[in-house]
Amino acid sequence: MPVPMEVPFFIGSDHAGFDLKKILRAHLEKLKRSVEDLGTHSTESCDYPVAASEVCRTVLSRNGLGILICGAGLGMSMAANRHRGIRAALCTHTFHARAARAHNNANVLCLGQRVTTPDLALEILEIFLETPYEGGRHERRLALLEQNPADIG
Repeated sequence: MPVPMEVPFFIGSDHAGFDLKKILRAHLEKLKRSVEDLGTHSTESCDYPVAASEVCRTVLSRNGLGILICGAGLGMSMAANRHRGIRAALCTHTFHARAARAHNNANVLCLGQRVTTPDLALEILEIFLETPYEGGRHERRLALLEQNPADIG
């Protein structure tokens, strides 16, 4: 099943992802999706880990999905994945978005404004919205992600 309409989205960026964030937020609003912009609210330099933490804490506490944008998407994905329960996926291709949802049940989409055109970002977002989690064989792997890495293997 695609992402249900009642699932809220929480979006955040640093200064390098600000413009793409505005485009994605407007698209979600056009689709009548609940979307809350958690910042930043300008192109003034700021720290991506702060934005990532705010979005991730909100995703976990309010049972939603997140979108994080920075220059390359790398910093946001690294910062987001430090939060237990977050499965953030840096998507630079539509296949990434499909696999992130279908196989990894990703709950945070990460994008890089400097490496992803607005049109591709919108296409990636649409696939993220439309792709259901397959479950099944992937459940075991997701359970492993929740374990202490030292205890795996």
